[in-house]
Amino acid sequence: TRNPAMAATDALWCVVPAAGRGARVGGEVPKQYLPIAGKPMLLHTLERLAAHPRVAGLMVVLEAGDVRWPKWLTFNDKPVSTTIGGAARADSVLAGLRALPEQVDKSHFVLVHDAARPCVRVADVSHLLELGIPAGGALLAAPVRDTLKRADAQGRVVATEPREARWRAMTPQLFRLGELMQALESARDAGIAVTDEAMAMERVGHSPLLVEGSEDNIKVTTAADFALAQFILSR
Repeated sequence: TRNPAMAATDALWCVVPAAGRGARVGGEVPKQYLPIAGKPMLLHTLERLAAHPRVAGLMVVLEAGDVRWPKWLTFNDKPVSTTIGGAARADSVLAGLRALPEQVDKSHFVLVHDAARPCVRVADVSHLLELGIPAGGALLAAPVRDTLKRADAQGRVVATEPREARWRAMTPQLFRLGELMQALESARDAGIAVTDEAMAMERVGHSPLLVEGSEDNIKVTTAADFALAQFILSR
């Protein structure tokens, strides 16, 4: 039994948007339920998150009418709750935040993590919390190491972009519950589609801290990514 008056920095709930269809993978089964090393991708993701000592519980955001959800109630003795998401990722995250238990105060930090990032490392989550809580909010990210090209409509190179100071955003992302809800509501009301939580926070004047995470915290979006994720998880 956890103390409802727990410090904001002690244990955190994690919202996992899993309402997408995974159109780039194709097929009838939503990608979060496709197997990696014999287990649904979503199961790997939730197990990784629940393994972290600072994660208090998991809020999984599902598509309406999702019949494949196995009705998991706990992972690692931590509660698992579900709610129904919206059309876009930001809508689903907002639904998940609103559905968190009452004891999660608006001033508490919460994590948001992609269902399609099953290879997240517990050590990276620790690093994110250690640096991100004092900074008031943060996200895992990786510096861009490739040469970046900008293309025209015909797919020809227009310019080579500088890669200095460029980062690839990952998850988890870490923000205070109240501030993140307000930021997502503000973007929605303005008709702006935010692609991650940090973008919503940036819009309302926050400067989230970039915390370098492992390159193998890949987002599984294509068929080839499943083989790569299986390789990473097998090590």
